[in-house]
Amino acid sequence: MAAFALTSLEWARWQFAIVTVFHFIFVPLTIGMALFVAVCQTLHYRTGRDVYARMTMFWGKLMLISFSVGVVTGLVQEFQFGMNWSAYSRYVGDIFGAPLAMEGLVAFFVESTFIGLWLFGKGRLSPRVHLGTIWAVSLSTMASAFFILAANSWMQHPVGYEFNERAGRAELTDIFAVLTNSTLLFAFPHTILAAVTTGGMVVLGVSAFGLLRGRDTEAFSRSMRLVLPAVCAAVLVTMTIGHFQGDLMEDQQPMKMAAAEALFETDTSVGMSIFATGDFTRNPGSTNRNIQIPYLLSLISTLDPHGEVHGINDIEREYEQRYGPGEYVPIVAITYWTWRGMIGAGTAIFILTLIGLWLGRRGKLDVSRRYMRVLVFAAALPFIANTSGWVFTEVGRQPWVVQGLLLTKQGVSPTTSTAEVIVSLTVYTLLYGTLAAVAGWIFLRTVKAGPKPTPAGDDREGADLTLAY
Repeated sequence: MAAFALTSLEWARWQFAIVTVFHFIFVPLTIGMALFVAVCQTLHYRTGRDVYARMTMFWGKLMLISFSVGVVTGLVQEFQFGMNWSAYSRYVGDIFGAPLAMEGLVAFFVESTFIGLWLFGKGRLSPRVHLGTIWAVSLSTMASAFFILAANSWMQHPVGYEFNERAGRAELTDIFAVLTNSTLLFAFPHTILAAVTTGGMVVLGVSAFGLLRGRDTEAFSRSMRLVLPAVCAAVLVTMTIGHFQGDLMEDQQPMKMAAAEALFETDTSVGMSIFATGDFTRNPGSTNRNIQIPYLLSLISTLDPHGEVHGINDIEREYEQRYGPGEYVPIVAITYWTWRGMIGAGTAIFILTLIGLWLGRRGKLDVSRRYMRVLVFAAALPFIANTSGWVFTEVGRQPWVVQGLLLTKQGVSPTTSTAEVIVSLTVYTLLYGTLAAVAGWIFLRTVKAGPKPTPAGDDREGADLTLAY
């Protein structure tokens, strides 16, 4: 019964978290898979080799499954703004309208149009034009991510606006500032490279599964050799950008970064926490166990191993002076552990791909069954990293829905009852559970079937629409 004592605000936050996290499973997967399919089709166009045609068709089917579920969940996600977050929508509507309109018209419209041309244009468009359609799909998925991240980055670091006292809302004054937000300039490449990593790890996991079953070893082996160096490089650059992104958050959202390290007291010569326990739930809080790498946090944060790093309790006092009495500390345990989940999963991916490259140089990549089995399960790692990173980004900003401007509790719909939110949460959860089951079943069936032989004359006019089902 205690669960139903939650307020409509807390239920609305749970609903938004569930819907957003589920949607974000498919966003990076679609971006990464679309790019890989475009590369496979380019290789087929340039070489004419049948293996690349089989790879294009097989990985294209998996991309379409991800794309379909991503579109449905993305559309449903928009409904929440009007239902549960009308006060927030009113406050940010003038800012969000521009990048979201660009995402809808420039990115999503192009993406949907060209994926239809790619799907049904097989054998009806010239090979060059048909190749162009898949590259248009790939680039438009990235453009879509850019505009969505522009809106989210404004929530993390508001720029290019002025507050209208009479209307009680933020109003856009400089769209260029919004689209060149320093937060966005780090978040976008970080997200795209994470998507490349996600798509690549799924390709590696599925290819390993196929090789273990002895299915189309040429296509799967070539797929693995294509993506291994790309994933290794992508995850390395992702972590590098993440470092600079963390430095930026030290300036823009110091509370988030202090919570990420469970650093409660300002100190010098601070080590980076590896594992900590303590009272993370009250303010002021503390740790009773903290295993650290000495001096590393000070070095990363200030470029000085003895530099001063601000703690949660001091930042809380500063925020109370700036914004008034209140609780400005996020849930430290969630922020702390999701930060480590993201970094830990990324590090595991990097190590696994290094091992794969080493096996490849020794000519043992295709025959190491132990490594193949590990890769099958390792396909889950990028989803752990992506989900952890997204939860860290959003939970670490709390209690703000727009950093420094609008508290989350001020953004909820004032007239939406707890019962209404529970009903919609139940419907969405059942809907998404059904989508997950259906998509998972189709995905696994496609993986087990493996690549199909290329139909004779598949590039000629009037060829069968093999990718249409």
